Amino acid sequence: MAWDDSKSRYSKNKNDKTDRREKDYIDENIIQGRNAIIEAIKSGKTIESILIAKGEREGNINVIYALAKEKDIVIKEVDKRKLDALCGQGSHQGVVAKTTPYSYCELEDILKVAEEKGEDPFIIILDEIEDPHNMGSIIRSAEIFGAHGIVIPKRRNVGVTPSVYKSSVGAVEYIKIAKVTNVNSAIDNLKSKGIWVYGCHMEGSVSSDKVNLNGPVALVVGNEGKGISRLTKEKCDVLVKIPMAGKINSLNASVAAGIMMYEVLKSRLK
Repeated sequence: MAWDDSKSRYSKNKNDKTDRREKDYIDENIIQGRNAIIEAIKSGKTIESILIAKGEREGNINVIYALAKEKDIVIKEVDKRKLDALCGQGSHQGVVAKTTPYSYCELEDILKVAEEKGEDPFIIILDEIEDPHNMGSIIRSAEIFGAHGIVIPKRRNVGVTPSVYKSSVGAVEYIKIAKVTNVNSAIDNLKSKGIWVYGCHMEGSVSSDKVNLNGPVALVVGNEGKGISRLTKEKCDVLVKIPMAGKINSLNASVAAGIMMYEVLKSRLK
């Protein structure tokens, strides 16, 4: 069995999930949501312009105005309907930033980050994560728990979309993400460099509270419904399960990933 997500978050129309993901892929140069935009400005990301709904002046919108003025970023006041059209779901909180497209890195760039910090590599490998909210949450957890980077496949995995950016609360700007043609080849590459690969799986042979996660580590997190694919599972050195005491026998993919990342951090702090 795999860590599963409830499909109830999507509407009853079976095509809605695909339509929403396609909308996300189209608008990768858009950031929506106040906190995400504030973090993007602070991080120095190239922002072409910021669109703010007319009349929006409450709360941290004023912070965005101040930061944009400080960085000489153009602000345009527009009708809220224009923001709705750009974002689709109307979850922009009255502000949208137009940016340069997200710049993915190479796998070697992630390893270089660990080397420069004098730390053992700590890498997250995502095997076909489809939900933007899961992706954003995983990125946020990875940054918080000290991962050096995230590896995703070029196909069948959500990229850095507006929803992902917003869900990560700007953490996207502080962690490297590499897109690879083949996840299994990337795993072979990491293993050749002495990095141990742990697959997060409900039927793992070792419990997360018993496994030794010291040293160079890569964590593999599988698809929300199917889990880790068969070939990728076979590439893992160890399959690790999370102990559970409740009646429900599955965890949301991003929650499971967060628990496993915390276990890595805890091992490194001992």
